[in-house]
Amino acid sequence: MMGILNLGSLILGLIAWILPLINLMRYEKHNHRKSVVFSISSLSSCAISLCFQIYYYYHLVKSEDWTALMDTTGATVTASIVLLIVTILLNTITLVAYHRKTAI
Repeated sequence: MMGILNLGSLILGLIAWILPLINLMRYEKHNHRKSVVFSISSLSSCAISLCFQIYYYYHLVKSEDWTALMDTTGATVTASIVLLIVTILLNTITLVAYHRKTAI
């Protein structure tokens, strides 16, 4: 059951990266009303993904699985930082691009 949290975290992390990319691909083709919705959805997916990881670590602490904690903490911290930074960068690039388009 708890393995689903890791899978869900991975899927939501990918969604957090894919949504701004879709938003950038539709940049020239469509109106820009939904760009904010895509950005908010992307940031929400990133936040939920990180919450899944926090809950998974809570489960490991509660079950006193110290070896699993020691083995996975470094990789999880690195992956979480990369997820957060890339998500913020992609959404910032998207919002700057749309802001330039609407300012002209």
